[in-house]
Parts: sequence; structure tokens; C-alpha cells
Amino acid sequence: MKTLFLHPPSFDGFDGGAGARYQAKREIKSFWYPTWLAQPAAMVPGSRLIDAPADGLSLKDVLPLAKEYELVIMHTSSPSFATDVQVAEAFKRENPKLLIGMVGAKVAVDPDGSLGASTAIDFVGREEFDYTCKEVAEGRDLANVLGLTYRDANGEHVRNPDRPMIENMDELPFVSEVYKRDLTIENYFIGYLEHPYVSFYTGRGCRSKCTFCLWPQTVGGHRYRVRSPENVVAEVAYIQREMPHVKEIFFDDDTFTDFKPRVEEIARGLGKLGVTWSCNAKANVPYKTLKIMKDNGLRLLLVGYESGNNQILHNIKKGLRTDIAREFTKNCRKLGIKIHGTFILGLPGETQETIRETIDFAREINPHTIQVSLAAPYPGTRLYEQAMENGWLDATGPEALVNDDGVQIAPISYPHLGKDEIFESVETFYKRFYFRPGKIAELTAEMVRHPSMIGRRLREGREFAQFLSHR
Repeated sequence: MKTLFLHPPSFDGFDGGAGARYQAKREIKSFWYPTWLAQPAAMVPGSRLIDAPADGLSLKDVLPLAKEYELVIMHTSSPSFATDVQVAEAFKRENPKLLIGMVGAKVAVDPDGSLGASTAIDFVGREEFDYTCKEVAEGRDLANVLGLTYRDANGEHVRNPDRPMIENMDELPFVSEVYKRDLTIENYFIGYLEHPYVSFYTGRGCRSKCTFCLWPQTVGGHRYRVRSPENVVAEVAYIQREMPHVKEIFFDDDTFTDFKPRVEEIARGLGKLGVTWSCNAKANVPYKTLKIMKDNGLRLLLVGYESGNNQILHNIKKGLRTDIAREFTKNCRKLGIKIHGTFILGLPGETQETIRETIDFAREINPHTIQVSLAAPYPGTRLYEQAMENGWLDATGPEALVNDDGVQIAPISYPHLGKDEIFESVETFYKRFYFRPGKIAELTAEMVRHPSMIGRRLREGREFAQFLSHR
């Protein structure tokens, strides 16, 4: 079937965060690659991937495509689902014969509810949906496609058996080939990464059990299934050869550093290529591994610290203590590795005192840059279950994770700590971290050393100020 993979139009300033897992408008406008759509697109010959938010395309811009295709597969999420349904309905009105499917964590955890939202949705792909999409595109009878929930001729919902997890990750084609073919690389930018950058996954699944994290609990699972080091280095070599203007590679695996010998082998392979790269990391990587990574082109680590309070880290099953995170951060600074640290406010056990503790912790360890988010109980996560069991959720319901403008709201409140207090603490956190003489001097010195950063930092500063005013 002639197939279109569509990341639907969304609100202005949309951030398809981390492969479109966490849809929100961030403090600074940024775009991640639609990796989870690019992977099945690479498996369907003649298909096309369109990332409407990154390309600045509206529904009016993409609607004419409805008549050009037989199959449209859209990535959706809890925050964006309502508007994504409207896109599907508009496409179906334009071409009633069009087969429309949805994939993503939202439909994986609620396939019947998702199908029931609109007759414009013909099927949803559950679990890992790469081969599910491939088989539908091949024209197979929907009744024979594993991992599919679909609407039959009588309008009844049919749930096919689950699809097994992919074990041989090397059998998947390179997503970067789809990036080069269908996307405008320059449209993707993240404040802490060199521009232009390219990101992809070297494996799937995450062994950590963090209660708030969406993807491992809904699609990827908790077994870390990885590509071979040779395969990873080969894709980087492809990017280096075919997209020579790319300045940085980012590995988007939740915990890329979990398997130390593998990471060290990949690092040495990247060192031979002479590329600059960054990755996600847990704050427990030993000095020896960090040094090998740094010596072979590592520039930055994206680290989820989440909280500066050990009890909260225990509550969310982070598997980490603040003393270990301190030592790790000290080692990174010693080696010259930059850190973009992420924190979450409003997690179970949060109080005004623990918020102050986390802010003080962030100022003490002093990552180069930070991102502060609000605890988001995505359906399908243990955090969502806890929120429902304890009555922590706002009356507006579980789908209300962002407002109409796409800015993240605080949906969780506690008897001792209201949602407004949690929401307002984000701005306090940012101001106390960034509005310090030492941090201002650090960022100013960076611009002096690298004049190319001046325009970028000024733009980010303007967007940050606008973000705070819109909150």
C-alpha cells in the first residue's frame, strides 16, 4: 500500500520530546527526531515520513495528501490525542477509502478507548509496532497481524495476539536513511546539543524501574535489547558520510551507559571516526568508563537527577542516591564532560522542603544547563496508578497534561502540597539556578570562547523569558 507516516500538526512551539514521547511546549523551542515513526518507515519501501510540527505544517498544508495515499499511520500521545483524532477525521472526510492507524504509548495502553474515540481510526498498533506497520502496509489481512487492535466490518473491536519483542536489533534498518530522505535536518535543534544534530536509538528497553517513565512501561519494556557496537558505529559512519554538515550525534537510549563494556567499545569505534557525540546517562557511570567516553569524542551527558531528596528517589524506584550522583557529577567536571541535568517537581513525597532541597542540590552539583519538569502521570505508568489510587489527580482528568497552548500543567496535587504550589516552583527553580553571578559568568564565558553561541543563547534567553511570562 502507498503509505504515509505522519507526525500530525500540533500547537505552535511543539516539542516532540525524546522521539515524541512527552509532548509539550518547552522552555526553549526544540525538536527531537520522530524516530519511532522513522523506524517502520525505513521498513516500508516507497513510504514517506512527514513531521508536520518540525516543518511548520498546518492541517491545511497536509490535508491534500489524503488523496495521494492508501494508508496513513500517525504517532499520537495522551496530550495530543484529541487534536490527532481531528486530523484523522479530516483525512477520512477527504478520502473515505483511506486506511488510518495510530501508534504510540497512548493507544498501546488504551486500544479500545482509542478506537472508540472516532470511526476515522481503523486500527491501532500496540507494543513495538515496527513490524506491525510493515505487515499492514504489505496489505495483509488485519486479522493476521500480531499486535493489532482493529475495527472489523461490523464495527466490532478485535484484539489480535500480542507481538513478541524484537530480539535481534541489528535486523532493523538505519533510521538515519529516512531522516536524509524525508526530513529537513536543520529543523531539529535542542538547546544543549550542537546544531545540526542527529539522534537515534542503539537499543530498546530500560532496566530501570522509574515509576514515572512512560516508554519502558508501555512499549519498550524493561529488558535492554541492544544493537551490536559494529552496527551502531556503522550508522554513525553513514551519517558522517551522507550528512557531513551534522555536528553531533545523540544516542537516545534511556540508559545508554547501562552495559559498560559495550559503551566503551562503541566509544572507541566513534573515536576512530572522529565524531562529536552525546548520550543519555544514569548518574552512576564510573570514572574509568567516563574517561574512555570522553577520550573518544563524548561532549555531553543528559542526566536525569529528578530530585535532590533520597526518599523521593526511593519512592520513584530511581535506583540511585544523591551521594552517588554527586561523585558522578564531580568526575564529569574533572574530565570536562558537560551535563544537561533534568529534574522533576511534584513526585510522590514532595513537600515545600524537598523542593528547596532539590533546588539547593542542583545549585551545588551545578550542571551546565538544566530542565525542570512537572510530574506527569501518563496512563500506563505506575505513577498514574498511584495518582488514581490516592486521588492525587486534578478533576480535569488524566489527559490534561498540557494546557491549550501546549505548556505542561501540574495535574497532581497532595493534601499537604497543592498543584499551584508545585507549578509555581518550576519558575522559582529556574530563577534560583540561572540567576546567579557564577552561572551567568559561566554562560557568558562560553559565548566569548565560542562566538557562534551568541545568537543562539540570545534567542534561547528570549524564548525562556516568553515561556515564563506565558506560565
